Amino acid sequence: MQKEFITIALADDDEDDRLFFTDAFEELKINTNVTTCNDGVELMEYLLNPDTILPNILFLDLNMPRKNGFECLLDIRKEKKFNDIAIAIYSTSSSEEDIENTFVHGANIYIKKPSDFNTLKKVLSEVVTLNWQYHTSGLNKENFLLRL
Repeated sequence: MQKEFITIALADDDEDDRLFFTDAFEELKINTNVTTCNDGVELMEYLLNPDTILPNILFLDLNMPRKNGFECLLDIRKEKKFNDIAIAIYSTSSSEEDIENTFVHGANIYIKKPSDFNTLKKVLSEVVTLNWQYHTSGLNKENFLLRL
């Protein structure tokens, strides 16, 4: 019997953050297939590759070199073929301006990066098990910022 996988992608320039992220999913025992990209340029190359299985959920760091997360968000939301990707902004920034801009330009949820591993696992579990159809159809600013 084929197991159903949730396809996850993370774009983050911090190697430690990428490692924590993948380790957290391994410990969660949720059927996921996780791909990581080092920056926005690598992410866009990955998404635009015709052989790529598009992620169900994309975790997007805002502060990256070469192409930042906000630029990626704008490019992704312009492409019709990416409409079904849920985008979780995954950033150390808690600036109201960043939260507002990403909300207005089509991100689905905003997550402030947790500082410890157990909180990270809790956050990732929460995001992956969200009912995205409900969450994206009734999107409002109150349910945009994930608070645990």
